Amino acid sequence: QVQLVESGGGLVQAGGSLRLSCAASGKGYSISTMGWYRQAPGKQRDFVADISHGGTTNYADSVKGRFTVSRDGAKNMIYLQMNTLKPEDTAVYFCLTHTTLGPAWGQGTQVIVSS
Repeated sequence: QVQLVESGGGLVQAGGSLRLSCAASGKGYSISTMGWYRQAPGKQRDFVADISHGGTTNYADSVKGRFTVSRDGAKNMIYLQMNTLKPEDTAVYFCLTHTTLGPAWGQGTQVIVSS
């Protein structure tokens, strides 16, 4: 069973930065792509960014140039560096990993950007 735990969310002023982390634990699986999604109140969960096992990254247009996704394969961790945050970035951020046991979601971490 894959377990994911996100951390690093919080309250920040517009223009500020936050770094989210997600740690995958458990045994008996391999991880391919890892990514981040977010869900604002009353809205659907949207793609933010992901990174393949080989390091190829993808970003939503709304975060390109501001967010950077990275991973530490040895530690089964993924990070999201968020710079120049905007109020519209306010959401619960979820980590998603694609593993040989199937996809796994974290519980989410709240990010609030004040104007």
